[in-house]
Amino acid sequence: MTPGADLTGLTQDYRIAFLRYLPRHDEGALAAGYAIGRESIVGSVSLLDLVLVHHRVLREVLEQTSTGERSELVDAAGTFFCEVVAAYEMAQRAHLDRD
Repeated sequence: MTPGADLTGLTQDYRIAFLRYLPRHDEGALAAGYAIGRESIVGSVSLLDLVLVHHRVLREVLEQTSTGERSELVDAAGTFFCEVVAAYEMAQRAHLDRD
């Protein structure tokens, strides 16, 4: 995406999948996160844009989370984000293997 690109739809999809993941940490929600990563690559969303979306959504959720639950939330956010960026990791490895 270009600088200043409209990330509204991506942010909404990310928020929905992340909020679905938080209560039970289920595989279906992680799969949705992975799909967001794959779709982002296909849609030419930069990794930096994806980081920005993650940061925005995490900040929103943190603001609504009690202090005692924040540590668990941050851990869950890290797990979810790793799943989202796994597609970027695989694409990078495939590129490096070609060289």
